Parts: sequence; structure tokens; C-alpha cells
Amino acid sequence: MADAKTTTRKKQRRSVPAGQLHIQATFNNTIVTFTDKKGNVLAASSAGATGFRGSKKGTAYAAQVAAEKAAETVKSLHGMNAVDVYVKGVGLGRDSAIRAMSNFEITVDSIKDVTGVPHGGVRPRKARRA
Repeated sequence: MADAKTTTRKKQRRSVPAGQLHIQATFNNTIVTFTDKKGNVLAASSAGATGFRGSKKGTAYAAQVAAEKAAETVKSLHGMNAVDVYVKGVGLGRDSAIRAMSNFEITVDSIKDVTGVPHGGVRPRKARRA
């Protein structure tokens, strides 16, 4: 058996001054994801990951804490200071997650709602045979 040494390089910390912030706000949880302009994930957090459980995960405060945790990571590691915000869903954490960015001097360039809109509805049930 050969003693082959494998060298692993330390992951380079990229400087990303501007990126995207994706907020998925449902009634049960809020997921906050920071990406670069191409969509590669830099940092992510959720209300559940920050210690909230049960119905507390769907609150606006839980979304704010999750956004602050992810913002702290992306600010310190990547130096991000400007984001385009993409909001999806109808939960309580939509606004509070965006407002949390002002605590970290991250400027919000634009806000876009990408919530899916149903068109045509679901397929109807098959006809009842009696």
C-alpha cells in the first residue's frame, strides 16, 4: 500500500461586494439565503436553525434573527455591502428580514417579489361513479 499524501487546499474566501438575498417566508418558517450575482450560495440561515421551534418559527422576530445571523456571516467572510432582495412566500418574516439588513450596513438596491401565482388551478377529481 503506497503512502500517497493528499494535499487539500484551504478554501479561498472570495470578496463579494454585491450579491443577492433570497427570502422564503412561509407560515411555518423563514429561510434566508445570501448568494453572489450568479446564484452561488454564500451563507444561509433559517428560523429553525437559529433555535426557534414550533409555531415561533413563523414569527417576524424569528425571521429577523435568521436574517441577522446570515448577514453577520456574509459580511465578515465575504465583505458584502449591497444586495438585491428576492422575496418568495406570504409569511410574517417578509419585511422584518429586509429591515434587519440596516443593522449590518448592507444596502438594499432592489426588492422583487417572486412568489408563485397559481393559474388554472389543480387537476379536478375524477367523476364519482354511483
